Amino acid sequence: MAPALAGAFGANRRSDRPRLSEREESVLVEWFQCESKDLVAAKLGITPRTVNTYLDRVRIKCANVGRRARTKAALVARAIQDGLVQVDDL
Repeated sequence: MAPALAGAFGANRRSDRPRLSEREESVLVEWFQCESKDLVAAKLGITPRTVNTYLDRVRIKCANVGRRARTKAALVARAIQDGLVQVDDL
């Protein structure tokens, strides 16, 4: 994906896109790139319970804009659609 297009996706603020905090985005992306929530927690210096809390918040925000994402695969799909990650990043 061209850098300009990637930037456009990252700046996407459509009303149907959940508005995530920077920390929620970082936890989400790290979780996509790690094998477990424990590894995410260790990498970010937080507890696994805190990882779960952030992921729960992301799921709630997705549901609140009509874009349910109950599984990790569904969250990955949403993140790609919203320009938070690219397939090559996974």
